[in-house]
Amino acid sequence: MSPLILGYIAVAGALLSGALALPANRFPFMLRVVSCSVLGAAGVAALAAGCWELVSGDRLAAQLPVGLPWLSWHLRLDPLSGLFMAIVGFIVIAVGLYAPGYVREFEHEPASHHPDTDLRQTPRARVRQPLAVLGLFTGIFVAGMLLVLLADDAFVFMIAWELMSVSSYLLVAYQHRNSANRHAAFLYLLMAQVGALAILLAFGVLAGFSGNFAFDALRAAHPTPVWASIAFALALFGFGMKSGMVPLHVWLPEAHPVAPSHISALMSGVMLKVAIYGLIRFVFDLLGNVQWQWGLATLAIGTATALLGVLYALMQHDLKRLLAYSSVENIGIILMGLGLCMIFTGTGHPLLGALALVAALYHSINHAAFKTLLFFGAGAIAQRTREHNLDRLGGLIRRMPATAFFFLVGCAGIAALPPLNGFVSEWLTFQAALQVPALSSGVLRSIIPVTAAILALTTALAAAALVKVYGVAFLGKARTRRTSRAREVGYGMRAAMGLLALLCVALGVLPTIVVHALAPVVQLLLGQHAPSATARGWLWLTPVSPRVASYSAPLVVTAMAIIFLIGYLLLHRRAASARRGYPWDCGFGALNARMQYTSTAFAQPIRRVFAPAWQIDERVDRTSGPPARTTAIRHQLHIGDWSWSMAYAPIGKLILSAARRVRRIQTGSIRVYLAYSFFTLLILLWLIT
Repeated sequence: MSPLILGYIAVAGALLSGALALPANRFPFMLRVVSCSVLGAAGVAALAAGCWELVSGDRLAAQLPVGLPWLSWHLRLDPLSGLFMAIVGFIVIAVGLYAPGYVREFEHEPASHHPDTDLRQTPRARVRQPLAVLGLFTGIFVAGMLLVLLADDAFVFMIAWELMSVSSYLLVAYQHRNSANRHAAFLYLLMAQVGALAILLAFGVLAGFSGNFAFDALRAAHPTPVWASIAFALALFGFGMKSGMVPLHVWLPEAHPVAPSHISALMSGVMLKVAIYGLIRFVFDLLGNVQWQWGLATLAIGTATALLGVLYALMQHDLKRLLAYSSVENIGIILMGLGLCMIFTGTGHPLLGALALVAALYHSINHAAFKTLLFFGAGAIAQRTREHNLDRLGGLIRRMPATAFFFLVGCAGIAALPPLNGFVSEWLTFQAALQVPALSSGVLRSIIPVTAAILALTTALAAAALVKVYGVAFLGKARTRRTSRAREVGYGMRAAMGLLALLCVALGVLPTIVVHALAPVVQLLLGQHAPSATARGWLWLTPVSPRVASYSAPLVVTAMAIIFLIGYLLLHRRAASARRGYPWDCGFGALNARMQYTSTAFAQPIRRVFAPAWQIDERVDRTSGPPARTTAIRHQLHIGDWSWSMAYAPIGKLILSAARRVRRIQTGSIRVYLAYSFFTLLILLWLIT
């Protein structure tokens, strides 16, 4: 037994879980009980393989006698793939716990009544969804992601990449009778294929210098600086499109809201990290000889991605769409860390590059944990209320207290509030950016502090976005009858959310352990030891030196616990003699749901300040009646993404215009078509001879 064998078992287990779901249309328990259990077991194997590899630090390789006759499959497990395999494994375990309770809704109700279905579909489309399809392609999706991590040649990598992309496309299109689902799935597949083509071309550049597709040969390729930069640009484009980099992010807010919630969690929490893995593998491992100019481009794109992602998230009132834009923001933060790593490494500061790389990897782990937790919470809310719209929720903290608590942990983590996990990785990113005086370039010394300031702004806006989400959805009064009658979800779904909430706390409270676990990855990619994390003992995280900065999460937790205990005792003593009454209502009678802030109203001041960031169409229609008095006011607000109108709409118009011109050759006459074939044959014969 070895970590690589466990990786094989994980891939085989994921495929087996899909196969076992095939009878689920007639026997639903095959999906809920059997398939989900096997999928969870595959996650356990992946987690064990990844952790074992991180502890041992070995590099295990093998060849399988499959594939083309002259090209066997090369597989490998090293600390980098082990880290991301552990991430995938843990999230798959949580999905295995969550999915049985969530997919139960597909068994007992028509598809049109499911929370992830557009209720405006036609009655003709109200049929039950095939459970076998959901289970089959979920297993293939997980197997594809694991195989991407194990691939050790470009051929296997691209096969696994396409397996991951096509299966996730079919999961996005699962409820294909909805036009919104079909549109989102088509957009996702189109952009996935364009990105895959760019990745294939990037591998082709290296293969042109090495003459082989194996990663060992690509590492020894040593392309010229120009071709290396071309390969980097292609890889950044291809992997950036899959990860949601601005302006290639437009598929995320379309695909995540329409997919089943546990699939959205897998796509946002795990698949985006697989894309980050691909970028890290290509740039730091295969290309090597990292240039600081690549880092500057990555840092600039990451900064724009983080800021625009959180600004667009603030304007959303659909919960899952908001979380999708939040994923864009966090991918931007990861890219900022990778950009800083490239800059420091390319300018001869490998230790600072190692610090930035640790920050990026740490945030990849953190984002997988709290974003999966938040999508699970969104699925629980949708299942019990049939709502994604924040403006139709409210008061859920009383009806769903466990979900409210776990969702609060996820919100605090993604808002980078100590002592949870998001704070640690963003603090490490700041610490890396603050080491800019070590650089000799005045341009870099002036640009990096600006990006650090934008990251601080992004963190504050993210906190505002999550305050909006939690306040509107869980606090106040219920806005609809269904919301007022919501009840808590089942034990399995709560256990999955609790497991992820516990992980968020552990990653925030024990950062030194995580940094030590990342040391083999840093050694593999940079040939540099990770920064000393425990120079002042295990209680203190000291990424640079104790004199520069240090952070003790256990002491922060202890201080917070003492403060909360003292506050509770004081409030409990006062509550015994306090007089309770209704909130002040300005003399207008009892408070009602219409007196509460909506999500749109909450974000209105930020919308005024950052108005140029969005394409805003705001109209107020007044209806007048006799005698010259306004009888009704209708407010309409549409906030669009500039990426559509600036980049994608012109491309779409160009393609449609070209298609109309090409359509002229379709005359409908068989004689004309035979003439086309005849002249084509003549031209080919002339070229050959």
